[in-house]
Amino acid sequence: MSNRRTRRAAVTGIGVVAPNGLGTDAYGKSVGEGLGVLDLISREGCEHLPLRVAGEVRAFDPAALIEEKFLVQTDRFSHFAMAAAALALDDAGLGGDPAEPFSIGVVTAAGSGGGEFGQRELQKLWGQGSKFVGPYQSIAWFYAASTGQISIRGGFKGPCGVVASDEAGGLDSLAHAARAVRRGTDVMVVGAAEAPLAPYSMVCQLGYPELSTVDDPDRAYRPFTEKACGFVPAEGGALLVVEDETRARERGVPVRATVAGHAATFTGASRWAESREGLARAIRGALDEAGCAPEEIDVVFADALGVPEADRAEALAIADALGAHGTRVPVTAPKTGIGRAYCAAPVLDTVAAVLAMEQGRVPPTPNVFDICHDLDLVMSRARPTELRTALVLSRGLMGSNAALVVRRGDESAR
Repeated sequence: MSNRRTRRAAVTGIGVVAPNGLGTDAYGKSVGEGLGVLDLISREGCEHLPLRVAGEVRAFDPAALIEEKFLVQTDRFSHFAMAAAALALDDAGLGGDPAEPFSIGVVTAAGSGGGEFGQRELQKLWGQGSKFVGPYQSIAWFYAASTGQISIRGGFKGPCGVVASDEAGGLDSLAHAARAVRRGTDVMVVGAAEAPLAPYSMVCQLGYPELSTVDDPDRAYRPFTEKACGFVPAEGGALLVVEDETRARERGVPVRATVAGHAATFTGASRWAESREGLARAIRGALDEAGCAPEEIDVVFADALGVPEADRAEALAIADALGAHGTRVPVTAPKTGIGRAYCAAPVLDTVAAVLAMEQGRVPPTPNVFDICHDLDLVMSRARPTELRTALVLSRGLMGSNAALVVRRGDESAR
């Protein structure tokens, strides 16, 4: 038991494939500057749908980053995940064949799976017959495909898993990885990537009443304002390398952050008023696990759904859990500039939190200027300040709530 208590989960590598940039530097620069990249959807077959605006990953060539033998087996969401995993492993100094494959595991979160691949093969089934359906249809659409392909491609044989959940599953996957490290696994590759912009996937999303169908990219996603009209979806994601902190320092690689605390609750699909209590409980649980007082939180990365009832519940939950500090702590939602990438959204927020702590500035919330809640929401431009501890929040359309506390890398060494 003593070994479990002393092992700390450290973030040593980050890889990003996002609508606002490929790679951590590009993503961090865009988030820090508050650039908005939401635009009209350009994907073929989507022209007639009422969902008009999204965050697309436009400058991404999977063939330049992933071997052909993997490309033919996988959907776009796995292409994002494999590319981001490779970037994260290189960042952590773990590229190449692993010396101890059983010491490295993989866990990803997925909310929609491989819709584009599945749609293509089903069209072949109904248009040409079963003999024209490829053998990889059975695995490419599956929620666990990214976990499997990352582990196969990297030769990783440690603990592997998938969190098949709603948006909050992105934070839950980070908690799974941190706990695996505390139990004895040396390294975990963890995160989420989504590709929900194929026509079939978009039609499925039209059933969400929280979805924004506004066709102006600057006005389609404006949480915490009186004109909030829902959320805008996005594709892309991020993968992180999380490993035992002592091992990382022995390897001589920088500890970018530590995963300090996590908690999750469930309050039911679209029951946004009730999410106030559920999210507040998750925040308190994450603070307790981290041994963190409310006043120690230096920045909150908000869920920011963009639905008036949900936004109000989140603002109240922050106040409930953090007390008076909840109205003073800087709050931000960088996802308003790129869209809400389902399970990948809170992982991208976690990356933004790590970069914010490294850079000493809270990134702004793009396209939001006139909030109607008692929050210190950072708008227009980044706010320079020392950041040691960040709180990342997420809620899912199906009712999950999660909170994650991350600390700056040099804080854990004290």
